[in-house]
Amino acid sequence: MEQKRSFIKDLLQSTETDRDVNAKGWVRTKRGNKQVAFVALNDGSTINNIQVVIDIANFDENLIKNITTGSSISVNGTLVKSMGTGQSVEIQAKEIELYGTADPEFYPLQKKGHTLEFLREIAHLRFRTNTFGAVFRIRHAMAFAIHKYFNDRNFYYLHTPIVTGSDAEGAGEMFRVSTLDFENPPKTDEGEINYSEDFFGKETNLTVSGQLEAELGATALSNVYTFGPTFRAENSNTPRHLAEFWMIEPEMAFYDIHDNMDLAEDMLKYLIKYALDNCMDDLKFLESRLIQEEKNKPQNEKSEMALIEKLEFVLKDDFARISYTEAVDILKNSKPAKKGKFQFPVNWGVDLQSEHERYLVEKHYKKPVMVTDYPKDIKAFYMKQNEDGKTVRALDVLFPGIGEIIGGSQREEVYDKLATRINEMGIPERDMWWYLETRKFGTVPHSGFGLGFERLILFVTGMSNIRDVIPFPRTPKNAEF
Repeated sequence: MEQKRSFIKDLLQSTETDRDVNAKGWVRTKRGNKQVAFVALNDGSTINNIQVVIDIANFDENLIKNITTGSSISVNGTLVKSMGTGQSVEIQAKEIELYGTADPEFYPLQKKGHTLEFLREIAHLRFRTNTFGAVFRIRHAMAFAIHKYFNDRNFYYLHTPIVTGSDAEGAGEMFRVSTLDFENPPKTDEGEINYSEDFFGKETNLTVSGQLEAELGATALSNVYTFGPTFRAENSNTPRHLAEFWMIEPEMAFYDIHDNMDLAEDMLKYLIKYALDNCMDDLKFLESRLIQEEKNKPQNEKSEMALIEKLEFVLKDDFARISYTEAVDILKNSKPAKKGKFQFPVNWGVDLQSEHERYLVEKHYKKPVMVTDYPKDIKAFYMKQNEDGKTVRALDVLFPGIGEIIGGSQREEVYDKLATRINEMGIPERDMWWYLETRKFGTVPHSGFGLGFERLILFVTGMSNIRDVIPFPRTPKNAEF
């Protein structure tokens, strides 16, 4: 009977030796001499390889020759205690089947260091590197943990539309969805494109957020969350921006801004702890990679905390909770402001930049910070207006090394105030009638926030570019894979 395959992760944890096993995977390295070969085999189930020991005299010469870095094999053999250092068990090979070869002359992932920029150019192969194996196993673990967190707290997963007729952020940077003939689109009498003849009978776009639709679900199911792709047609090539990214957006009926802050803090701590409890091998590898990378950086660019220390830093204390006005006062009185070290000046009414957010977290409070009550002029139309007429019940959660990781608010539930704000911001009421109508029928205080999934993965993995935490990044002039 054919030996059933075991995952390498399970074999490495096994205490039951001197038994027949089968492992399948890709060859990371091969070394040895004329008598014996040592193959490091990896199947993606763990950062660690299992060593396969091959007695060359028992195998065809051409087979051994074709087992090169990148080739794929199936090995039947005996799992034995390892004689070498670095692993507790290894496989003494009895039978080897070669599935696919990888010519060393052309296979780009040879045993040497590769830059992340180079690996982006071969995104179809970069999963096979230790770095990206670790990143994408952690990405999976975080996605699972998010669903588990909300499921265990009576939230319902809502699938909000990817194609939408509204702009949740009011920013207008959206990808148009259309089946009209680009060369000869139908026109109105005024000479404008006639979208009534388009597929949906109106102008539609890829969504920038599932929030507005999630609010509708919350007004009946109480607690809902979305977890899906969102899109921004922003011509930005920074290490923090993608044109396609994933968002987690919970919406809760009967929550005020304080309930919202409690949930955001609890969720983030749960996710970080889940990573520490379940992804330690990958985190240790990524930390060692970062330590090597840091050696080449100038002193002023080096991180103050190692990766695992940074994750534990989030769990250590309650998050600081301050108003935007308090934040501005702290920043204006800070040494960097007085010495002109901030690139962007700080005044009441301006949006906080990443350098300001990081100062609050890393230098002033030395823990994550939640900032509320921002000026209404720099925030979205749907945020609850405060009695002062100047600020809204916005919420930003700031993390070390990254700045804002969550943005949210208590939502405006009063019909007249929301309608006035929509008109002030020039948003067509005809596109928002359904959103406004929820404020007519059984309106309730409610709140929510958005967590950019890739920003979370950046933080947890310590990677420096957002293109390296999503399998196939979509950025300006880049949709190759």
